[in-house]
This record gives sequence, C-alpha cells and structure tokens, in this order.
Amino acid sequence: MTTSSSTNGATSGDEQKLSPSGLPIRAIPGGYGVPFLSPLRDRLDYYYLQGPEAFFRTRIARHGGATVLRVNMPPGPFLARDPRVVALLDARSFRVLLDDAKVDKSGTLDGTFIPSASLFGGHFPLAFLDAADPRHAELKRVMMGLAVSRMHAVAPAFRAAFGAMFDAVDAAFRASAGKKKAVEFNKHNAVHMLDFTCAALFGGAAPSKAIGANASRKAVKWLAWQLHPLASGVVKPWPLEHLLLHTVRLPPFLVARDYADLTAYFAAVAAAFLDDHAAGKSSISREELLHNLVFLAIFNAYGGFKIMLPHLVKWLARAGPGLHAKLAAEARNGGGEDDDVVTLADIDRNMPLVKSVVWEALRLNPPVEFQYGRAREDLVVESHDAAYEVKKGEMLFGYQPFATRDERVFDRAGEFVPDRFVVAAGGHEDERRRMLDHVVWSNGAETAAAAEGNKQCPGKDMVVAVARLMVVELFRRYDTFDATIVEMPLEPVVTFTSLTRATTKQP
Repeated sequence: MTTSSSTNGATSGDEQKLSPSGLPIRAIPGGYGVPFLSPLRDRLDYYYLQGPEAFFRTRIARHGGATVLRVNMPPGPFLARDPRVVALLDARSFRVLLDDAKVDKSGTLDGTFIPSASLFGGHFPLAFLDAADPRHAELKRVMMGLAVSRMHAVAPAFRAAFGAMFDAVDAAFRASAGKKKAVEFNKHNAVHMLDFTCAALFGGAAPSKAIGANASRKAVKWLAWQLHPLASGVVKPWPLEHLLLHTVRLPPFLVARDYADLTAYFAAVAAAFLDDHAAGKSSISREELLHNLVFLAIFNAYGGFKIMLPHLVKWLARAGPGLHAKLAAEARNGGGEDDDVVTLADIDRNMPLVKSVVWEALRLNPPVEFQYGRAREDLVVESHDAAYEVKKGEMLFGYQPFATRDERVFDRAGEFVPDRFVVAAGGHEDERRRMLDHVVWSNGAETAAAAEGNKQCPGKDMVVAVARLMVVELFRRYDTFDATIVEMPLEPVVTFTSLTRATTKQP
C-alpha cells in the first residue's frame, strides 16, 4: 500500500510506503556486526556487562526509540549456529509471535539453541513442535485432556503440599529461636512443589518418597542440562561460568541416571493413564508419551511453579501489611458453605483482589520471558509507531517483560498495582478484558484458551489456579509476613524474616 505525502517538507511526488494500518514501513534498524566476534561481545553484554533489560534499552535508545531491532541473541558462538534475530520489544509487535499462522515454532522453545534429543529419551516433546505438525495436535489433545481431567485434584493436592511446606518453614523459624530468624522460601518451594505437581497430575506416591529426598535435585539437574546455555548468575566468578555454561554443551550422559530415575517414577505413577492411551488408536507410542509426560510435569509445570511462586511471594512481600489485610479478609470470608475449605469456584466468584494480584504478578514476571518463532512468509510487523518488513525464515524474538510492561498499554506499567484487574463498582469489564488481552505469559492472551491448533500452554488454567491458591492459603494461615528479596536471573531468592500467624477466622 502506498500513498502520496506532502508533509514534513515532502513534495507531492514523494511516496511513503504504508502498512495496512497506515503506519510508515521502515527498514529494521540495528545489525549483527562481525560474525563470531560481535555475537560473542553481545553475549557478554547480555549476561554480564549490561544484563537483559539494559541490553535492550541501550539498543532501543541507540536507534531512536525503535522497538523492532536486529540483534544477536545468546548463546551464540559454539552453541547456536545462527544468533541473528529480529527483536520485538513492545506489546504490539510482540503479538505476531502469538499468531501461529504467521510463525513456525519448530525447535524454537529455547530460541536459537536446541538441546540434545537424548535428554528426552530421543523424542522431542510437544513444546518443540510447531502447531502445524500433525503430532502436535495429537499430543496437545492428550495433554489438555489430562489437565482437564485432573483439575479436581489441584486444590486438595495444593493444600496438602502448602501445609507440609509451611509446617517446615514454621519449624525452621522455631529452630532459629535466639538467632536471627531467616528461612528461605525457594528451597522449600523446590521440594514441595514437585510433590504437588505429581500428585495433581497423577496421584500415587510422591517423588520425595518414591525416588527419595533428592528427587527435586534430580529434576532441577535435568532442567539445568537443557537450559544451561541460557542461564547466568549460577557459577562464580562469571568468567568461569561463561566458560562452563556458554561455550560447550554439558554432556547428556552426566544426567542420564537422574533422567532414568525420573522416567521410571513417571512410568509407575502414570501407568493407568498410559494404559488408557495405549488402548485407543494413536500414532503416539507409549514410550513417546511417557517422555512427554516427564517433560510436561517437570519442565512445563514444576519448572514454571519453581519460578512463578517466588515472584508472586516477592510482590506480596513488597506490598506490605495493608494489602495483606485486604487479602486475608477476602481469603477468610470468601469461602462457600464449608468454611474450612476454599474451592477454586469460591475464588473465582468471591475473590476479585486475589485474582487481580495473580494476574498482576504474571504480567510483571511471566515464568518464560522469551518467545521465538520463524516467519512462515514475508510479513509486515507493526510496532506502535512504525511497521517493518520481515522476510520468510527470519527468526523473530520477543522479550515478554517489555511487552507486558508497555506504557502504551498499561498505566504505571512497571509498578505492581494489586487491584489493576479489579472491576470497580460501576466499572466496565471491557477495560479489564483489554488489559488481560496483553497478559501473555502462557504463549497466548489470558482471554484466550489452549487448543490443539495453537501453542498456548495446555496447563494455563492449572497454573492460574495454583497461584490463586497460594495467595489464599498464605493469608488464611498468616496475617502478614516480611521477607528479604534478592533478584536473580531466573527466580528471586525470597527469605522470610517474620511470619505472623492468623488471629481471626483461621481454618
């Protein structure tokens, strides 16, 4: 589409190429520099010299505020064949990554890096498949069916895990009598949320019992072998970390025994589910489905909870006693007929502030910060102020925190606003829906649903349910709490320094 323009000193003969929405089409700014050397320098900037946010902000400023840029993304040399991407750094341009008709997500889960298939028993799981792959639809159908069929188990399994977790936290506080009281949440969360995940999805023996006390360490080790090229802040000093994690692949055989133990556990607890699948007509073998279940439970679910819940507790800690009192009142008075047990339906009907807090935490800290996909065809990608032509096959990258903290979409976008998604008396649901349309942590809008033909998380509803239950159970048990926060690349380290037990209407 073209149109004549005589503004800004242009003559009537000048033509400006416009996008379908009427935005000027410009060349994508930025560049990739010198092969090998520039990606290596960019990797150092990204992980150590600047950090992700400064890395992108300096490049946005360098190119006059443009939020669609050509950049190199880590891990780069030695681990990824081609680091070149088109970065989408605002809410509007980011949305192309949610359109499965426009982007191919085959093998893009970890960006420009693809882990070894031997880490998954030789079968790349559902998350690595493009939505157009016939196997994707079949596997997604199975995973969505599992998630729906087990939703009834989520609340009771979570209450059991929460009780065990905070019994341990309280015991640690008592043991520190006379000393400076400090109990790290993350360590307890890592253990008990693995037990919860498996109980919610399959029932049966908890991994901490069936595998042993080191079950969560095995799970985290397996995750680390997949994601180490994308990690930082793990090994000190950083030059050693750069050498160990960002230049060579960690050998899969070093985690093979751990993965075998995990696979054997899931083969046992999911045996009935696997038997039911085998009895039907499916092109997905029992073995491939088993490895997909391991990935779903540990990478998708447990890995997500391990990152999400510390962020949620972080924001609650920073908000302080005022918000705590409001949440406690809602959590303790919003139940149904059985006042000792709060159901997910109770939360949905009667706890607007709890729901808003969860959505706000997911907006500010999506569990997965990155999205990747290759353009299926030549595209025009629109930001707020301009449009850009992308060629077929180019890798698109979205940094989700910039999309979900976009000042053009959200007021006070960088702040934690607990009641942002509460519809005030006389307010309009349309405004909340507009904002939720830009909460995209699940690889899709919060207003959308997972389907066989899209890449939205099949466990989206379960994740939201768990976060809501965490808030409710926390403030049914405690009036308020204090914690110190140390920000880290993946999850903040949250250390409780005080926990005040509930004084009113305690379950």
